[in-house]
Amino acid sequence: MTTSTPLTGTATTGSATSATTPTRYLDVDGTRFAYRELGPRGGVPLVLLHHFTATIDDWDPRVLDGIAAERHVVYVDNRGVGGTRGRVPRSVDAMATDALGFIGGLGLTQVDLLGFSLGGFVAQVIASREPRLVRRLVLAGTGPSGFDGVGQLNRRLLTDTAHGVVKLTDPKPFLFFTRTADGRAAAADYMTRLAERSSDRVARTSLGAAARQLAAIARWGASAPMDLSLIQQPTLVANGEDDRMLATRGAFDLVHRIPDARLVIYPDSGHGGVFQHHDRFVPEVLRFLR
Repeated sequence: MTTSTPLTGTATTGSATSATTPTRYLDVDGTRFAYRELGPRGGVPLVLLHHFTATIDDWDPRVLDGIAAERHVVYVDNRGVGGTRGRVPRSVDAMATDALGFIGGLGLTQVDLLGFSLGGFVAQVIASREPRLVRRLVLAGTGPSGFDGVGQLNRRLLTDTAHGVVKLTDPKPFLFFTRTADGRAAAADYMTRLAERSSDRVARTSLGAAARQLAAIARWGASAPMDLSLIQQPTLVANGEDDRMLATRGAFDLVHRIPDARLVIYPDSGHGGVFQHHDRFVPEVLRFLR
């Protein structure tokens, strides 16, 4: 059984922003998915898939509101994360199956996808598995399956995570941004933006859920490389030039192996380059989706 507020017609969310749009729920085969939506109805919706440990509260408001100025945007919590019930799957393929169930539950027959980091892994699987469903694809801060270093705890990753733990703060400023003056300023601005929504927030990701996600990421990194020639959709690949979570060369690998792909690299930025340079990323995405 599937229940939800239908996404039909041409109405808009009015004055709703990422800080005020309500959290909605969709029941798909016994699992309740938490999601939010923004922007004008009509046309092909853009479905957003997020990173390791992220919830719908972790999308950059400037990215959400910027894209939603022109496009219908739908963003969802993965199974077992944030406001969505159930247990986190231990494979990217299973996460893709969940996402497909959610998209089908909304009654959507064609979508654009934007996958960031782990969400980019999931988006690749969906695009290759259901080519008629996906019109265009945006892959940000991500890499292909079987990519060297994915799911492995390198020294920089451990150091940055430990820095956050010692200071009792969110590690994203250390993991997502460079340690230059511009990178540190961008990190502070980003964390301030994430706090703009003050109510109707979802639960943070538990340690158990994070461990299961990490197992899925490790399996993705250890698996045989996926045949990216199956992704025939026009694809935009974007990343920072110094990604310490998923090496930036993964973005180049994607562009070389996906037949119709273009690449954007943002300077003096890391894993969160698309958030640091949201003023460039949002117009780039809108032009690409047009």
